[in-house]
Amino acid sequence: MARFLHLADIHLGFDRYDSRDRTRDFYYALRDVIERHAIAAQVDFVVIAGDLFEHRLVQPAILNQAQLCLQRLKEAGIPVLAIEGNHDNRPYGTQTSWLKYLSQWQLLTLLEPTVESGGEVTYRPWDTESRSGGYVDLPCGVRVLGSQWYGATAPQAIARLATAIQALPPGPAHTVLLFHHGLEGQIARYSGALRYQDLLPLKHAGVDYLALGHIHKAYAVEDWIFNPGSIEANNVEEGAYDRGAYLVEFTATGIHAELRQDYQQRPIVRLGYTVTSEQSEDEVIAAAIAILEAAIQQGKLHPHTQPIVELRLEGQVGFERLSLDTRQLQQQLQALSNALIFLLRYDVEDVMYNSPVADDASRQAIEHSTFLDVLTGHRDYKKRAAELAQGLIDLKDRSLAHQDDRDLYAFVDNLLNGTASLTADDA
Repeated sequence: MARFLHLADIHLGFDRYDSRDRTRDFYYALRDVIERHAIAAQVDFVVIAGDLFEHRLVQPAILNQAQLCLQRLKEAGIPVLAIEGNHDNRPYGTQTSWLKYLSQWQLLTLLEPTVESGGEVTYRPWDTESRSGGYVDLPCGVRVLGSQWYGATAPQAIARLATAIQALPPGPAHTVLLFHHGLEGQIARYSGALRYQDLLPLKHAGVDYLALGHIHKAYAVEDWIFNPGSIEANNVEEGAYDRGAYLVEFTATGIHAELRQDYQQRPIVRLGYTVTSEQSEDEVIAAAIAILEAAIQQGKLHPHTQPIVELRLEGQVGFERLSLDTRQLQQQLQALSNALIFLLRYDVEDVMYNSPVADDASRQAIEHSTFLDVLTGHRDYKKRAAELAQGLIDLKDRSLAHQDDRDLYAFVDNLLNGTASLTADDA
């Protein structure tokens, strides 16, 4: 029976975090997944359901990465069928794209339905001479159809695609449609996703396997909708997603799709710690280091793999939050973890101290409360806040009594050293 590899959201040329090593990760992931699960598995074909590239404008080195991978498949006699996603579709007003370029060089087959002058969609068979067409019937007994990136107009486009599919002549036993769009309910905070009922016209038109892309998380719905997710995580949040490539086989009993994740990927480790207002800056730094060391000892973090690590510090601090040198701490933690990229998320709030004061409180009581609040919020003085608050009141009284400046300096020195005992009346 027919076997194929379903890829999507490859994003060659990924350039966030300003790391060349991270950009190469996406190439290594693609190279490894096709070696293991296309060539070694001897699949009949490979499909790419959009977003081969990260950007519409592709740098030469990134184009070379795509060519090297596609050439390996060509040498193995494995055809590659692809569509454009929102990242790599042609800029508005242009007639070509880098996927068209790769198709012209016979490294892949870019399947695109034809849009007639009146807006009607038709499917024309793939023509090897013109390197154009909307569908192809493969010798392994599978018809593969393409589509385009439709964005917000996807529900209307689906209806037109379904009509065009139904108008096709009879073909092989199985039909695969490549479609780059997301299904609602799969990830949070994603607007514009399609409802399941939006996709049903495609099933009724005879699509056995709907090969989706766009959402970077793997999911399968009712044994006909499949999305493998991205082959590499685009951010640390995606590190928690199941994602990879679907190795698919049409069997006598139905579709068998296995999500394969055993290929080269950069490990991602996410850690968290809640800071309390009782901790000093040094104690917060020590806690962050301890969290990292524990993750290494427990086997959650392996420095030799050069992972991507995120440590999120949350809560309230009893010192001015900006006084913590997060840049130095991040560098220290990156060295300890040997992380390729270390993300220190410092999401804390200053504790605002405001002691209650009675409406009829004396001036001295108000002053004492004010001094106490200021000192309690200071990293160095909070443990002696009550003592120092009274000392500041004594200092003010001494100043008003015109005590000699040298005596005032001596009093402050003794106060800070914990030896002040005289009041203004003793002077």
